[in-house]
Amino acid sequence: MTEYIDGNRITLLESGAQYFPALVAECDTARREIHVETYLFEDDATGRSVADALARAGRRGVATHVLVDGFGSKSLDPGLVSGLKAAGVRFLVYRPKISPWTLKRARLRRMHRKIAVVDARVAFVGGINIIDDMNAPNQTPPRFDYAVRVEGPLVTRIHPVVKRLWALVTATQLRRGWPRLRDLGPFTVPRGGQRAAFVVRDNLRHRRDIEEAYLAAIAGARSEILIANSYFFPGQSFRRALTEAAARGVRVALLLQGRVEYALLHYASRALYGSFLDAGIEIHEYHRSFLHAKVAVVDGHWATVGSSNIDPFSLLLAREANLVIQDDGFAGELRASLLKAMAEGATLLRRERWKEQPLTLRTATWMSYGLARFLTGVFAYGRAEEFT
Repeated sequence: MTEYIDGNRITLLESGAQYFPALVAECDTARREIHVETYLFEDDATGRSVADALARAGRRGVATHVLVDGFGSKSLDPGLVSGLKAAGVRFLVYRPKISPWTLKRARLRRMHRKIAVVDARVAFVGGINIIDDMNAPNQTPPRFDYAVRVEGPLVTRIHPVVKRLWALVTATQLRRGWPRLRDLGPFTVPRGGQRAAFVVRDNLRHRRDIEEAYLAAIAGARSEILIANSYFFPGQSFRRALTEAAARGVRVALLLQGRVEYALLHYASRALYGSFLDAGIEIHEYHRSFLHAKVAVVDGHWATVGSSNIDPFSLLLAREANLVIQDDGFAGELRASLLKAMAEGATLLRRERWKEQPLTLRTATWMSYGLARFLTGVFAYGRAEEFT
């Protein structure tokens, strides 16, 4: 069950233009400790800006930790890493050894979270990697994505999670035993009036927490469900929940990736469009730039922002983190942003036109769907049948 905490101040950050200045500013005011987790860390203008802020913190004695994923950041310039370490930054890679030839499911158990915690006082959670989202060839930048800035008692739930993963990776890779990390004490002073929860997905005790938070909100929806997701390939339970909501008169609108980034998942997910459209669910394909968001708003009150897609990778394999907020003001702000994106950057798919797709496209779609189902069965576990 999702556990909500009152007394928070949560600020919506749209794209890197709002996120990175806020992150750098907090790093520059840090006095004791910084934890950063990211799937991608690119050696570009944005990556160097964030790295410089982390290095400044390290040089002034702040205990600065950076954890990146071994697949997402496999091309990270060793020079950038060396510069961070020379400044005193502690740098680790989650699952660094990857064989491209193995079919073992463990190779896809990635660290897909995007979290930063500064002095156990302020946290950032979302879907934005450390990458220059203005460098978007053949697009209208920036990439479409969100994060949130969190202050208040909820940070006391986020901080131990990043500390625990850092300690786990340190113990398993460096063989030093469980490290002792400084306890900064519980900062439980209310900072605002917003009610929120921090929800993670891992392969132990929290395998379904994010999905169950979504399903509970969808089941309780009475007027509107808006979901923006970059990789949308839901299992049977999720599909059923959406179609049942539409059947009881709830407006269900999906804002999905219109550009082809990963061809297999792009076309496999489109195999589901016909049944969604038949159920009265709206599908808006975003073409203005790459859509990287993983957010939702239900009934203008419940909202979530995080790293988790609605696909087998996120829901069955990866470490993910979402914030769930119950607040009219926050949900209204995110809803307005999504509706603007739908109006200005997306195309509404028409059921009649969808049925008239050429045979070649339909064939490619269903072949991709079949292959995606097969790969899910190979790499996933536990509830793989939900996606097959």
